[in-house]
Amino acid sequence: MSAETVAVVVVTFNRAELLERMLVGLAALERRPDAVLVVDNASTDDTPRVLAEATNPGLHVLRPAENLGGAGGFHLGVRTAHERGFDRIWLMDDDVVPAPDCLTVLMAQDEACLMAVREDTTGALVEKAAVRFDLRNPLAIRPKTAMVETEFGHRHRMPHRVELHNVAFEGFMVRREVVDAIGLPDPSFFIFYDDVDYALRARRAGYRIWAVRDAVLVRQLDFDQQHDLGGWKGYYMYRNLFVVHLRYGENALVRAKPWLITAMVVALSPVRGGLAEARNVIRAMRDARGMRAGPARSVD
Repeated sequence: MSAETVAVVVVTFNRAELLERMLVGLAALERRPDAVLVVDNASTDDTPRVLAEATNPGLHVLRPAENLGGAGGFHLGVRTAHERGFDRIWLMDDDVVPAPDCLTVLMAQDEACLMAVREDTTGALVEKAAVRFDLRNPLAIRPKTAMVETEFGHRHRMPHRVELHNVAFEGFMVRREVVDAIGLPDPSFFIFYDDVDYALRARRAGYRIWAVRDAVLVRQLDFDQQHDLGGWKGYYMYRNLFVVHLRYGENALVRAKPWLITAMVVALSPVRGGLAEARNVIRAMRDARGMRAGPARSVD
């Protein structure tokens, strides 16, 4: 395991200050990554300057001509890392900073799918990866029914490893054999649920995913973003949630939940004053049906 190579894949868009802190954190790792592949999603802020001045060994910038979204960025980054032959690929957003021994701890684990465990800047556990993700019960409005932070409350209450049902692309590590088996992250998600989709694909291929208690990742932002369900992000939240149900629902009733949610949102929209949300959910339902088949497994 110590001889395995590892590439970090970071996706960023217009968050130069956060990216700079993150790159400093990567440079301070005890076990240095063999490459740092940064996908700059056509940023218009100081991101190009930050990347030009960064001194991280093995830094390589991938700069598409347009914003591919987080999903498209991770697709590009994982594809590049896989093509370059790295044994492990460690996925990161630009708003996390690893503890100095984080990579050392992860690389010591002889597992194909691993997750670093996030805390906030005060040290509080904020790991929202699901330990139960229910795609069997049609009455579960939200499939994520339990997550690391709600199950354990504090890091010291966790066992050494916790099995996960899904992940975030903030500290998720895979061996290349996983990419060989299930393919690349699905770029068609654009944002939201691309990480959930990838975890479900890995688990359905027989891989177990482990959160490693002592692999510490510090999240620089609070989990307090409230997305406008009538805005453009609301469309992706609805569409991609529906796609997950249509692709992976374990029975017909669960796979029918997107239609029920759509009907409820539309019916309540006059009362809630959310005509834009109603338009979003109708469009999301239509488009989700076209994504039901999922991506091909090939990494070519």
